[in-house]
Amino acid sequence: MTYCVGLKLNEGLVLLSDTRTNAGLDNISTYRKMFFFEKPGERIITIMTAGSLSVTQTTIARLQEAIDLPEADETTSIMRAQTMLQVATIIGNTLNRTRREIVEQCRELNQQASASMIVGGQRAGGEMRLFLIYPEGNFIEATEDTPFLQIGEHKYGKPILDRVVRPDTSLDDAQKAALLSMDSTLRSNLSVGMPLDLAVIRKDDCRVSHRRIAEGDPAFMAMSAAWSAALRDSFVKVTI
Repeated sequence: MTYCVGLKLNEGLVLLSDTRTNAGLDNISTYRKMFFFEKPGERIITIMTAGSLSVTQTTIARLQEAIDLPEADETTSIMRAQTMLQVATIIGNTLNRTRREIVEQCRELNQQASASMIVGGQRAGGEMRLFLIYPEGNFIEATEDTPFLQIGEHKYGKPILDRVVRPDTSLDDAQKAALLSMDSTLRSNLSVGMPLDLAVIRKDDCRVSHRRIAEGDPAFMAMSAAWSAALRDSFVKVTI
């Protein structure tokens, strides 16, 4: 399992993913689930993945292959698409086609394969957008009413996002909210694990700032401890 969250704010995007892949109690591995396609100053596209590793890895590989083809154009390459909507459409079609092929290959074994993705970014001169792409290839978009999207094991980290994240939330506060959302998930579900990948994309910059947060990171541990203490203090003060 995994947990990925993306926040779309007036100032830009904040994206966070874990790296744990669980294929059973005795088969736990670390795989990157955040991928960047970037031409600094011209466009930045970030993809986060959840679900079957065979589906997500093959989809990412096919997207990269389409970019590298000499005949690539705006209908096949996410690095040539004219809008983020076209980017989401290309990714959705590729994800759906890949999923269908792998499901067919696994049919005799009676195995299922599914995956979902969060896609965010901006093209110079265009609008910054954030999409959640379903296994079937269709998608929804973050809005002012719902400025964040989640995939994977999302239920533990949703309450804090519901309470604090608004379009006018600053990028610094949004990073804190995303990390605390992840901290709640890490505490409640062993199928989500560190290290974490945190990315920030400032509006109209068309470039990404990325940070890898390893197990035992002092800043993350201090934030987690402070949040736990604050919750305990608030709990004591509440009356019924």
